[in-house]
Amino acid sequence: MFAPITTRTAFVVAALAGATLLAGCSTTASSADPAEATGDIVEIAGIEIAVDEAAADLLPEEVAEAGSVKVATDAPYAPFEMFLEEGSDELTGVDVDLGRAIGAKLGIDFVFEQQAFDGIIPALQAGNFDVTITAMTSSVERMEVLTFIDYSASGTGILTSAGNPEGIEGYLDLCGTDVAVQGATSQVDLVNEVWQGECEAEGLDPIKLSEFPSDADAQLAITSGKAVASLLTKPSAGYVAKTTNDGGTFEVVEDPDAPNGYDATLNGIGVLKQNEQLATAIQAALQSLMDDGTYEAILDQYGVTGIGIDEATINGAADAA
Repeated sequence: MFAPITTRTAFVVAALAGATLLAGCSTTASSADPAEATGDIVEIAGIEIAVDEAAADLLPEEVAEAGSVKVATDAPYAPFEMFLEEGSDELTGVDVDLGRAIGAKLGIDFVFEQQAFDGIIPALQAGNFDVTITAMTSSVERMEVLTFIDYSASGTGILTSAGNPEGIEGYLDLCGTDVAVQGATSQVDLVNEVWQGECEAEGLDPIKLSEFPSDADAQLAITSGKAVASLLTKPSAGYVAKTTNDGGTFEVVEDPDAPNGYDATLNGIGVLKQNEQLATAIQAALQSLMDDGTYEAILDQYGVTGIGIDEATINGAADAA
């Protein structure tokens, strides 16, 4: 079904043993509730989700009795976590819907609250949260503190005009063309440190890279004819293509050799290492969602089917290292 923007990699886990001293950040935003519950059935992305008893039986007794877990997320970061509307503290997005769906499988509530990204791990260590779902890269460094249940894999995507008039099939087709990108991003490094060398090795002209203050400015370069494509994380590219002018302005290049994007990394749901039983239950619930099609429906709802993975692994990045 699927085939591994480097999402939120700027945060470096340092001095983890003393991280609890940094706890105490506010958690003010609560999640919206687009799902309609009917008895034990919850509807998300148009699919009714019932409790998976086998997964629910794996929950730690204290979590099952509490009936809920607190989930830290850092919004806005479209399309993973977003405010339902301007001025609202209610949340929506891929991570929010997926968390609720996992909760439905386990028969408990996943209650999302806002937490600044660099305070999430300290807040987990301080006991303010049980889980984090926030497009966090499943890095080996973070595994010193967290266990990751991998739920997506994403890297750099190529956004072009709808209909792909230049016939771009992969990144080598960008050699010799004008390409837009937001400055100071991993996409700039990928082009300058990897792709330009490969263009040269193929005897092609270098990519004419123009840096802009924002992704929106880079996209404007496409519509104004100043660039044939822009580079951004693949889930963001999919969301832009799906939502801009009713999906009729942009298109994401789908390279079969990089279905999750270029230089892709795994993203994971994080729980503290000592909460192994909770991690196992979440893994079972997520796999159940993958198996019955709900997972794919949630991704498709936000235009990011391409970041999907087939299996809910635990600490998959460590195995690949």
